Amino acid sequence: MSTSTNHWAPSQATDSHAEQRVLITAAANGIGLTTAQNFMSAGARVYICDIDAPALANTLALHPGLAGMVCDVANENQVKALFAAALEHLGGLDILVNNAGVSGPTALLEDMSFAEWQRCLAVNLDSCFLCARAAAPILRRQGGGSIINMSSTAGQYGFARRAPYAAAKWAIRGLTRTLAQELGASRIRVNCICPGSVTGERIERVIAAEAEKTGEADAVVRSRMTVGMSLGSFISPQDIANTILFLTSPAGARISGQDITVDGHTETL
Repeated sequence: MSTSTNHWAPSQATDSHAEQRVLITAAANGIGLTTAQNFMSAGARVYICDIDAPALANTLALHPGLAGMVCDVANENQVKALFAAALEHLGGLDILVNNAGVSGPTALLEDMSFAEWQRCLAVNLDSCFLCARAAAPILRRQGGGSIINMSSTAGQYGFARRAPYAAAKWAIRGLTRTLAQELGASRIRVNCICPGSVTGERIERVIAAEAEKTGEADAVVRSRMTVGMSLGSFISPQDIANTILFLTSPAGARISGQDITVDGHTETL
């Protein structure tokens, strides 16, 4: 498997987000952390959260410019506490990145529990609702801003053995367009990104779970996942961070209500 090497690096960032105040969920590692690093390199102030306390503590120790707290973004009271802490630290909010998500169970629908279904939708979809609901009045009062929701190519195709994940990601696209309609008059832009297979620990867990269910080797599952991609390779967290920074920059000032797919041109899953 090859990976793209033509990535815009944080060290090349400009001050396009100078002094902007950014909240990113689930940012102790992966896409969230890469995005946080890019925002800071572009001049923004960033507050993050994550449900993994040790990972968050390690990330904050390694990146002194970051601040954050432990939060389960599927929990209404914890989200309220998150926004209170973020606003106190940042002094306001310009950009919300709803990055939190879980892969959910890998099983036929008839074989999964209701609790597994509910938890997957809660983390992937309810978190977007809770955080956007908290952010909207803040952004409206200050005259505008941007919300980025994280969908997936699984939100564009059916995805066997991943029903709750696909259902949540489809719903995020509808939520995004509806929020864009509701908030546009207040100069708040809302977009969602649909990543394909992103390199990192999560995709490795997805591959392993699929291999276990199908009896295939990990390498076979990995190869099958790239067959439908015209560019023939997984994408990187940096690819997603690039898109987020563009959409929230002055260059993306007239883009709202859109699903932006970053997947190496995937036609089938």
